[in-house]
Amino acid sequence: MILKHEKSKASLLLLFVTIAISAIAQDRLKQMPGYDQYKKIAPEIRTSVKSGELSVTWSEDGSTFDYVRDGKKFQYNVQQKKAIELGSAPAVERRPFRGPERGRQYSFANSPDGKLKAFTKDRNMWVSNADGSNPIAITTDGNDENQLKYGIATWVYGEELRQNTAMWWSPDGKKIAFYRFDEKVSKKYYVIYNQTQIQDSLEVEAYPKVGAANLPVDLLVYDLDTKRTTILDVRNGKPFSDEYVGTYLYGVDWSPAGNELLFHSTNRKQDIMEYTAGDPVTGKTRVVVREEWLASFTKNTPEIHILKDGKRFIWASERSGFNNYYLYDFNGQLINVITNHPFEVSSIVRVDEKEGVLYYMARSGDNHMKFQLHRVKLDGTKDVRLTDPAFTHSVSISPDGNYFVDVAQTHDTPPFTNLVDRKGKVIASLATSDMTRFNELGLKKVEVFTFTSADGKTKLHGMLHFPSNFDPTKKYPLILSNYGGPATSAFRETFTYPDALTEYGFLVANVDGRNAAGRGKRFLDALYGNLGIVEMDDFAAGIKSLYELPYFDKTRVGVYGTSYGGTTAATSLLRYPDVYQVAVANSAVTDWRNYDNIYTERFMNLLENNKAGYENSSLMKYAPELKGRLMIYYGTNDNNVHPSNSLQLIQALQKAGKSFEVQVGPDKGHTAMDRDRMMEFFIENLVLNKNEEMNTKIKLEGGKN
Repeated sequence: MILKHEKSKASLLLLFVTIAISAIAQDRLKQMPGYDQYKKIAPEIRTSVKSGELSVTWSEDGSTFDYVRDGKKFQYNVQQKKAIELGSAPAVERRPFRGPERGRQYSFANSPDGKLKAFTKDRNMWVSNADGSNPIAITTDGNDENQLKYGIATWVYGEELRQNTAMWWSPDGKKIAFYRFDEKVSKKYYVIYNQTQIQDSLEVEAYPKVGAANLPVDLLVYDLDTKRTTILDVRNGKPFSDEYVGTYLYGVDWSPAGNELLFHSTNRKQDIMEYTAGDPVTGKTRVVVREEWLASFTKNTPEIHILKDGKRFIWASERSGFNNYYLYDFNGQLINVITNHPFEVSSIVRVDEKEGVLYYMARSGDNHMKFQLHRVKLDGTKDVRLTDPAFTHSVSISPDGNYFVDVAQTHDTPPFTNLVDRKGKVIASLATSDMTRFNELGLKKVEVFTFTSADGKTKLHGMLHFPSNFDPTKKYPLILSNYGGPATSAFRETFTYPDALTEYGFLVANVDGRNAAGRGKRFLDALYGNLGIVEMDDFAAGIKSLYELPYFDKTRVGVYGTSYGGTTAATSLLRYPDVYQVAVANSAVTDWRNYDNIYTERFMNLLENNKAGYENSSLMKYAPELKGRLMIYYGTNDNNVHPSNSLQLIQALQKAGKSFEVQVGPDKGHTAMDRDRMMEFFIENLVLNKNEEMNTKIKLEGGKN
């Protein structure tokens, strides 16, 4: 009886222990250090500053402008320099944007007068009345059997060339232009959907990967009056070939007069781009502007602004090594250079054709992330900067050009709004930010640091985030949060809130490499053909530059990211085990030969030209070098970075006998894993396990004594 009783007690105790362990396992994060602090502070960070940024609407004569602040509407009189309250601001109805899914195109387009509708159905082009009545088939040979499709593009065109439509009405509504794709030669990719359901489903996509055959593409124009379809000569009479300009056709629009169809085209390597005009009646085409950058690649869709006369346009080009503006006519004649700066122009703000003046933003000054307003005559004379280069700016110019409302800020200066005259003189302060709550919470401003890139000569930037309860006498683990793709920026000069993840007890860093945007064409060319090498070398150099900080524990460094950021995370851990100890790689490209050809070949060159570059960037090559802790996440529905990327890395790590973790998103697409699970992984491996190691070390040292 006693034995039986003791056995029962043991069983009961085991049950309680099992339940307790199960409860902890199901919700470990709540039991981890930093969780309570995170839950307390993180929800308040984004609302801790009452922003001094005003969004204004100018009156037609430029004498007043309206804005909303604190739920009230105001009108500001420029001459009187005085604002009057107009009452409560009406509630703004925020309707969710219902565009096509990522990589897809709208399936229809309404005519300019709204009376007709063009649409694609069963892979053919149709036109009907606006209500769908009286449908007429424009094409009839589009079908799955011959693999032709009309009025719709491929997923890659939507993702990489930003084509969210595949049909274009002429301004008078008498013609409709549209795509034709031939999918016969293209390899298909299969994505299985609904795997959590009783019955799954299959998506088949013509998804050309690196080195694979491209889809022949054409532009056709249907004339509603003559019922005639014209095929534009997009390749100078030559058949489709990756060697010729015309491999990719995109950026399609009609000329203002509707007498020509305008489009961009590149060769497969994307080092030649032509802006072309096509005659919708004869099909003949002519090149208006040709851009070449044979050292790497051209910009696919440069900024363009067509002037009101419909004969001239402002064109942005990197031909000088920096993005600048040029004035052209549609005969293809360069009228004059408008800007010729050793820095990047960014965007056209306004063109005053009456005065012959262009207002534009540029990265002038000594900081490429501080955008400045410039004004220049269209003939290229009298270029002047109108804003203070100590800040980055966004502006709203009055219709008469006499004033502009300027929102200024930096990474650690919250937005403030001024009224400025046409000479750049501040006339009045309109609004400043209130940091009261930010300071009450003890939040710390983000700090910018500079370092030298892995090439030993290039100055680069990073940003460091601190927890609100930061103690400089303690040592903190650090997480690198980077996307890292070409022509992107981790460092910025807009006011930056501290990363909420710091509240778990971490420093968080963002680091730019020679992948950074805005520093000129030749700067970015260092990355060409070397994805995963050059920028990752620089990110590691950025982390190493922080080693001397007394509060940074260089033995506890993590890195995470999604998409290209996932590639950054996994590559960093595998290539720099001395710098990083833990990584969470979400939806990562693990070998650029797995990804679409438009994006990859733009930055990596063609496979036959750069086999070594592709091989060196493959993460499977580095799988045997894994020393730290890696978590891999992917979604089973990812039709962008396909699951094969993660699966190949998993397979390589298994063959190498490495230990790692995997999280799968059932029926999830191209996305990141749950942040709670990610932070469990970081805290477990950068805090708890490190603490255990330290305690063990202390005990061993104590034992020796």
